Amino acid sequence: MNTLSDSTHDVRKSSKVAGLRRGLWGSWTRRLVLLSSDIVSLASAWLLARYFSKITLEGISEQVDLTELIPVLSVSLCLFAARGLYREGVYRRDYISVLKVVILAVALLFLTDYFYSPEQGISQSVLLIFGLLSFSFICVGRFVIDQGTQMLRTRGFIRYSAVVIADSEHQERAKKLIENEQRYQIVDILSASSLDLLNRDDTFQFMQEQGAVEVFVSWDSIRNRMFLGQRLQSMGLTMHVLPDEQEEKFRGAKIWTMGDNIPCITFTPPDISGVDFWLKRGLDFCFALLFIILASPVYLAIAIAIRIDSPGPIFYKQTRIGLHGQPFKVWKFRSMRQDADRLQAELEKMNQNKDGVLFKIKDDPRITSVGQFIRRYSLDELPQIFNVLFGEMSFVGPRPLPVRDVEKFKQRYFIRQDVLPGITGMWQISGRSDIDNFDDVLKLDLYYIQNWSVLLDIRILFKTFAAVLQKSGAY
Repeated sequence: MNTLSDSTHDVRKSSKVAGLRRGLWGSWTRRLVLLSSDIVSLASAWLLARYFSKITLEGISEQVDLTELIPVLSVSLCLFAARGLYREGVYRRDYISVLKVVILAVALLFLTDYFYSPEQGISQSVLLIFGLLSFSFICVGRFVIDQGTQMLRTRGFIRYSAVVIADSEHQERAKKLIENEQRYQIVDILSASSLDLLNRDDTFQFMQEQGAVEVFVSWDSIRNRMFLGQRLQSMGLTMHVLPDEQEEKFRGAKIWTMGDNIPCITFTPPDISGVDFWLKRGLDFCFALLFIILASPVYLAIAIAIRIDSPGPIFYKQTRIGLHGQPFKVWKFRSMRQDADRLQAELEKMNQNKDGVLFKIKDDPRITSVGQFIRRYSLDELPQIFNVLFGEMSFVGPRPLPVRDVEKFKQRYFIRQDVLPGITGMWQISGRSDIDNFDDVLKLDLYYIQNWSVLLDIRILFKTFAAVLQKSGAY
């Protein structure tokens, strides 16, 4: 934390009223630029639509009535404002909302004209041309403004001055989150102790002296200090509360108000069920059956190699924990000695996984010669296609873990058991065995669960093939 002024300072004495929000002029300037662009786009679209409608074989039949622009602009701009398209952030490039507003504006103009001046009705062709041109012009205008703003911000212009307050272990992460937005110029990063009773007045004075516009405070720093939000507001500062590492992963949160404007945050639970589940299951079954038929020579060749290389069964079966915590037998080609499970207890002290949840060691002495090859290219996983065929697994999903690993789970790890386990997943395409902390595995699994789609499954499968060919993280 930078050295703050030694003199005591009471912000309550610095002003009789709450300060005007800092950075307000810059915010309104950007809104006026956006509004001006929309006005020009809408006016140009309407005049061109009207101009084309008045062209005849003899030329232009009559002049375009400019007074028509008043209801056109009034209706359209009010709808844009009501939709929130002039708010800060991503709203200026919300082109889907722009399309919806343009369609609604055209519909309202048609109804208004139909009921109030049916004898001079606007032709449907005019409204259609106006809709197409206005959407095109507005999107182009907003795109140019957005790109210009981004270009200026990458060069350090039109950024908000911001102060970050966080514990030392969270400061680097908070800094990266804010810098990635490319909207803020970080003035300083202060420790959470700057909000302590003895330090906070000096901290507030420091923010004012530095010209800070916004303040980012980590959740751990603001906890039990929520009244500080009012103090910062009275100084004209906008306060943002950064979630901790786990809270950040809950995507799709919606903020709404209930009762007397009481804010409430809703988290929709991630779920692959219903139609989504059966779609995924149907695709798994079809591809598993096709794969087994086409790859049968490969299965046979690996089985013969294992039988020749070392004594013991061709397949290795192990109890894993699957959907809703139900145990099942996972099938693999045997890549280790017959007594591998017994030897694991002796090798626990060599476990390279930091938290001990997973058991991974390099140069595992239990692996056979053929086992080294098939593990390197993940060929030992091929029998799990039968698990997919029987509905115990999916091609893509969180990796099913042995009972020994699940017994070491923390409570929050069990969310990964709410979907079918997979042969491959985010973990496999992100380094596999090189990830030595189960919290990192959980983050990847949560991302998959909360963002599942057929397209995501296809992307993971293609990246899995690339990872297998490169032998990344496999041992």
